Amino acid sequence: MHGKTKFTEGILKFFGLENEISSPTFTLVNEYKNEKVTIYHFDVYRLNNSDDFFDIGGEEYFGKGICIIEWGEIIKSILPPNTLFVNFEKDETNENIRKISIT
Repeated sequence: MHGKTKFTEGILKFFGLENEISSPTFTLVNEYKNEKVTIYHFDVYRLNNSDDFFDIGGEEYFGKGICIIEWGEIIKSILPPNTLFVNFEKDETNENIRKISIT
């Protein structure tokens, strides 16, 4: 695992969620929770736009816990105003290194 899923794994470990993580590419969303927090891990790569996200009821997750959304630029127009964007870029000299920027 490199990049986005590995990053999510680190967040889950921080909150004591030691579940085995998998990318939600085919399930669209994975839910992880304990008595303190609920984390929703989305992969919206297969969606065309924000309308598709609305169609599956995705916006109902906002405010219920921490939402980590891979490929979030696809639904950027409907993300809450306090959204943090974490961008991953491959290093050109080492395929195992990722450069991360947060905006």
